[in-house]
This record gives sequence, C-alpha cells and structure tokens, in this order.
Amino acid sequence: MIYNFLYPLHTKLSFLNVFRYITFRTIYASLTAFLICFVFGPFVIRKIREMQIGQYIRKAGPETHLDKAGTPTMGGLLILFAVIVSSLLWADLKNFYVWIILLSAFSFGLIGFIDDYLMQIKKRSKGLSAWGKFSMQVVFAVLIGFLVYMTPDFDTRVTIPFFKNISPDLGVGYILFAALVIVGTSNAVNLTDGLDGLAIGPILIASVTYMLFAYAAGHVKIAEYLQINFVIGGGEVTVLCGALAGASMGFLWFNTYPAQIFMGDVGSLSLGAILGTIAVITKQEILLVLVGGIFVIEALSVIIQVGYFKISKGRRIFRMAPLHHHFELKGWAEPKVIVRFWIIAITLALISISTLKLR
Repeated sequence: MIYNFLYPLHTKLSFLNVFRYITFRTIYASLTAFLICFVFGPFVIRKIREMQIGQYIRKAGPETHLDKAGTPTMGGLLILFAVIVSSLLWADLKNFYVWIILLSAFSFGLIGFIDDYLMQIKKRSKGLSAWGKFSMQVVFAVLIGFLVYMTPDFDTRVTIPFFKNISPDLGVGYILFAALVIVGTSNAVNLTDGLDGLAIGPILIASVTYMLFAYAAGHVKIAEYLQINFVIGGGEVTVLCGALAGASMGFLWFNTYPAQIFMGDVGSLSLGAILGTIAVITKQEILLVLVGGIFVIEALSVIIQVGYFKISKGRRIFRMAPLHHHFELKGWAEPKVIVRFWIIAITLALISISTLKLR
C-alpha cells in the first residue's frame, strides 16, 4: 500500500525512489511486523487471559506440561495480523503472488481459528474432527495450487535439489503436488508446536532462508547465474518472507520459555501453509524438506510411532511422539530440547542455501 501510493511520486520526489527496492521494503516489512507483535503482544495476552482462553493440556502428555494449563493461547491471531498488515503496507499489491500467499494465511488461519474456538471457547476436547480439518485444508490447498498454476508464465516443473538437469514437468498435476506441499507443511508445523518457542524458531529460520530464495528467483540475472528457475514477479515474495520473519521475532519475545502465550492452531496451521505456499511459488518445493527439516522429523516421528504401534500390537519406538516429547521423557530440560532443535534448524537452513551452488 505504501509502495503503491508513494512510489509513483518518485518522479517528483526523488527520495521516494527507494521504495522500488525489494530489499528496502523487506527490511521495513520485517520491522513493522516485529513492532506490531511487540507493541500489541501484552494487550493481546491480557485480553485473552481476561476471556479465559487458556491452553488445554492433554493428560497423556509429559507431567511437566501440566503447569502450563491456562496459559493464553490463540496467539497466532497476533502473528497473522502482523504478517497481513505489514505485507499490505510494504508489498506491491498489484503482484498476484502477494494475494495468493495472503489467501493461504487467511484460509488456513480460519481453519485453525475454528478448531481453537471449538476447543478453547466451546470446550470441545478435540475441536474440529480430524476428517473435517483435513478436508478443509485440502479444499483450500487445491484452490491455492490452482491459482498458482493459473498464474501467467508459471513453470510447472519441479526443482530437484542438487540436480540442475532433472526437473519433471507435472503439468496440471502440479496443482495436487502444490496442495500436498501446503497441507503437509501446515500439519507438520502443527505437530511441532508442543514446546515454548519450538515451532516459531524454525519458522523464523525458514522464512529468512526463503527470503534469499525468493529474491534470487525473482532476479533474472541472479537466477540465471545460479541456474535456478526465474519466477516473474517472484521477487515480491521476499517482502512477505520479511513480514513473516519479523512477526516470528515479535511473537518469540512472548513465546520463549517460559511462554506467556501460545500460538494455537490458528497460528501453526496458517504459518505452515504460508511457508508451503512460498516454497511452491519460489520453485523450491522439494528443498522445503531440508529447510523445514525439524517439521519433517517431528511429523515422521508421529507417523512411525503410530504405524509401529499398530503393527507391533502395542510396542513403541519412541517414549512419546512427537519427537520433542521423547527427549523430554529422557530427562532433557525443555529449554535444552528447544535450543538444540533450533541449532539443527539453522544447520539444515545453511545446507539448503548451499544447494544454490551445488548443482
């Protein structure tokens, strides 16, 4: 909005020319989103506490989590507000990708809100049914995949990390592939959100990583030099990555151990969907497995645990799933689990960035 209003005036006021630079707007999108979370965080926490919207703790979980019962939740509303407002202020609103990502944020945030509303306010123990939640995710993800597919000049080839000459073209099947990436990432982040700051940390790391990917993909000379897909208009996604990174930093201020607020499903489902959508648009879909490796590991730990439990008739591989609970039950202090997972996330992000040259 600021860009669309002020940049056209650069012919009369030359200093406004700075708004044409994606890097400049990305920095201020990050700062804006951070300040929104930082300034409004205490107010949101106080209001949620007054409304008695507190976290429900499963009795089957680690006993150390029982004292977290009642901690304000649904803080994802604050994150979404910061991301959306900051993006509307600093991004080029004529760019179609901007609206696709905002649709992803809103639609999956709505699913998470309904789930949190039923669980936290209506006091339904499980919120939305698993089938109902998954069905809504698939519908919105397919819609997003279709919009991406219909974008003029969008390349439906899938980028395979480390192999520059292997890019299978999925054609119209790319819609379902994109939906798979978005739904999978959304649920993986949701499963990871079990400790104070555990999910938002890797989200911050992944958003900064995709900030680099988006800028490279949207710059024709850089994309050509790195031999990656050039995405027309994809550079504008950098601004939204900046907004996501800033909002993550602002929320982490209050979500770090011991957490004053949790993001809830409204946060985890929407943030995962945003990340998945960004990966699809920037043509780094498969690489998300590495960038978001923590989310993948957490999701796989649940799948392996449930599968093995059924096959072996009651035996378990991990003490508890998702994986972070396994380490808690082994005696690791919660902050140790969180920080070590962050370290792994940073390591995976650095390896992911290196693939830009390893082709």
